[in-house]
Amino acid sequence: MPESYNCIVIATANPAGASPDPNAVATAPKPSKTRRKREMHALQELGERLAELQPAQLARIAPLPDALRAALDEARTITRFEARRRQLQYIGRLMRGIDPAPVREALARVRGTSNAAIALQHETERQRERLLEDPAALAAFAADHPGADVQRLRALVRRALAERQRNAPPRSYRELFRAVREIIDEGVES
Repeated sequence: MPESYNCIVIATANPAGASPDPNAVATAPKPSKTRRKREMHALQELGERLAELQPAQLARIAPLPDALRAALDEARTITRFEARRRQLQYIGRLMRGIDPAPVREALARVRGTSNAAIALQHETERQRERLLEDPAALAAFAADHPGADVQRLRALVRRALAERQRNAPPRSYRELFRAVREIIDEGVES
């Protein structure tokens, strides 16, 4: 006598030849635990870089919630290693609730590592050299930047040229750079 076997047939969601169900909800695969941990560590590291900024630099990074700003201010005051580590973990946890892309972009701008910041640096250097080489360049610069303090720029140019001629330390040369940078920054922001 042949033996009989009890078989269980398992129905699949999409049997061969059947059309897909239009009402079925597609779910994305859940990221692995390793990937989630890697992302959390990256957010914590981003928070650590934010905590290293000066308060004025941090103020230029706009899209931060108040709780995160308060935690960053608190981290700046903590000196003990373990307490600081815990505070940075807390900052990383707070960072999970925001979109990190705009924060990374703003941090790059503040630190001067973005392409735009490098281009601005080069443009400022070109303008400073143009002001030192060509006396008519000041009028052209003032026309391009109507809010510029022309008297101050003229005095800085004169002092920088005198420093160069005397082979003195370049104080006015640097101050001229800062003044030109502020004027160009105001033009970029508005």
